[in-house]
Amino acid sequence: MMKKFSRVVLVVMLILGVSVPVLFGAAAAPANRVVVYTAGPGSLSDKIAEGFEAKTGISVEMFQGTTGSVVGRLEAEQDNPHADVVVLASWPSGMELMNRGWLQQYEPVNVDLLHDGWNLDNYLFGYSASALGVTYNTDNITDPGNDWTDYVKPEFKDIVAMPDPSASGSALDFLAGYVLNFPDTAWDFFQGLRDNGLELAGANRPALNSVLTAANYLVLAGVDYMAYGDMALGNPIDIYYPESGTVVNPRPAMILKTARNMENAQKYIDYLLSDEAQQFVADLYIIPGRKDIDSHPDRVGYFDMNVFDLDWDWMAENQEDINNRFQDIFR
Repeated sequence: MMKKFSRVVLVVMLILGVSVPVLFGAAAAPANRVVVYTAGPGSLSDKIAEGFEAKTGISVEMFQGTTGSVVGRLEAEQDNPHADVVVLASWPSGMELMNRGWLQQYEPVNVDLLHDGWNLDNYLFGYSASALGVTYNTDNITDPGNDWTDYVKPEFKDIVAMPDPSASGSALDFLAGYVLNFPDTAWDFFQGLRDNGLELAGANRPALNSVLTAANYLVLAGVDYMAYGDMALGNPIDIYYPESGTVVNPRPAMILKTARNMENAQKYIDYLLSDEAQQFVADLYIIPGRKDIDSHPDRVGYFDMNVFDLDWDWMAENQEDINNRFQDIFR
């Protein structure tokens, strides 16, 4: 009797044009959204999300944290993934996700305009980048030196900080890049920093804050856009790039293979490489991923600094061991 009644109801519904899936509680169509996990910077992430929503009408749901916390959350959610798009502050960390088979290939609009090497097989897209420099408090330092190895000298004892590579993906990239370029002297240099009182001061923002407050007078291997932003606010700091070279770290954006909103994720990557989003990048003193977009006029441009020779595959493979050895020095 119940089956007959259900068939009758179904026929009536069809005659009246009533939606069968809605009445019987079937799953609704995917929400018009994209879920983004990002390592910031927060002001840029928010600006890009607002621009994307205005341009597309697609809602952005965002989790922001450090590279380590983003990767940790992805690992914790493996049985029930939520993110569609991931943006990290470390290129090797993005490569690790690719090597795990977590990423989806996609060829976005304007991908051919990225700097050389900033597109990895259409899995990773370096939509922006930070360079690592030496930032110093100009009220306390008149001669900041000119190269990394200066900071083992007595005049810099107990006044230098560095972001902790366990908390900062970019600082970890600096370690690996330095070891790669100076394999014969790198570990003596790191030991010299420890002996000279170098403080590992958390992630990039706490390390820079220690210089703003003069708890330390210099910070090594901090991301440069933060320093430029604080300089623009009138804070008594300045930045330079060591003459032997530095690391310029593309910030990788990627789509997860498990993305529930795949089409929207692709649109988000397209937007990251758009004229509008790339200008947002430049306005915040970050290096644009596209080589046809000029950097902010008040910062040193990508082509105007000496950059280490970097083998990202080698760095990704060796970073964990390098950090473990580095942390042993500072225990």
